[in-house]
Amino acid sequence: MRLLEYNNDGGFSLTEYFESNIPKYAILSHRWGPEEVTFKDLLDGTSKNKAGYSKVRFCGEQARGDDLQYFWVDTCCIDKSNAVELQEAINSMFRWYQDATKCYVYLQDVSRPRSDSADGSNDPGNRHFRKAIDFFSKEGKLLGNKASLERHICERTGIPINALRGSPLSDFSVLERMSWAASRETSRQEDKAYSLFGIFNVFLPIIYGEGLENAFQRLQEAVDKKVNGVISVPDPKFASRGKVRQEKTHFLETQRRVTSFGNSGTFRGRPGLKCYRCDNRHRLKDCYANLDTVSKARNRRMNSNRCVNCRSEEH
Repeated sequence: MRLLEYNNDGGFSLTEYFESNIPKYAILSHRWGPEEVTFKDLLDGTSKNKAGYSKVRFCGEQARGDDLQYFWVDTCCIDKSNAVELQEAINSMFRWYQDATKCYVYLQDVSRPRSDSADGSNDPGNRHFRKAIDFFSKEGKLLGNKASLERHICERTGIPINALRGSPLSDFSVLERMSWAASRETSRQEDKAYSLFGIFNVFLPIIYGEGLENAFQRLQEAVDKKVNGVISVPDPKFASRGKVRQEKTHFLETQRRVTSFGNSGTFRGRPGLKCYRCDNRHRLKDCYANLDTVSKARNRRMNSNRCVNCRSEEH
């Protein structure tokens, strides 16, 4: 992992570290734009001529203000001309963000700070967050942190509060985690699948040019292999009334939720029940919904106060 630090002359230098001795560092989260500073730009001294240099400088100044000597920016800390290094970086990306001491989210399409308090220091949700994640406007003004902006993050991304507050990702189904990326936009279509490696804890070769469908197919196969046959069952929130129990699976001795529908634990008693993945009426095992379909079904449920099966508002 390469990290940036300020030089005495106001420029930046790169230092490479291995996993066993990586120091504390800050990390930048941003959307790529035109004229980003690359690894080559830093080496040949042309980085200051790029429009993206202001973001690198911003991250460095914020890190220094937080008493952090080192910081990481994806555009210039990875030599993307080296295929082996690029593959290692993409497979390590989730962990690098996870291990950062501070994360600065730079929102280049937000031009002014919020009118209310931005620091979130009095927000009781702060105790739930183990890492400081701050959000900034394109002028570098603090908009808030993950605690103070929690509701907005949930509404825009569909990621539940428990996930933001550090609940294990294994608490959330594969389909639910897939849906978090449904509205994600990437420059290269395959990155929409590659960006999910971390939340499923899978490691795969990077094959640009394979296309989105093939990339997701490889991801799905890797995830299926990892869970080794654990069967998905309907989410009780969107099922009919019935008991929910915990049951150990035959394969990995892990817990899975099983919902009984009326007096039956199968679909036999309620043939018209909707599949919670796609809201169509078929057995769950017969569902082949894609990511876009899952996302649309989720949005319909989030925007409705009624049960998707019986239309009641009482449960």
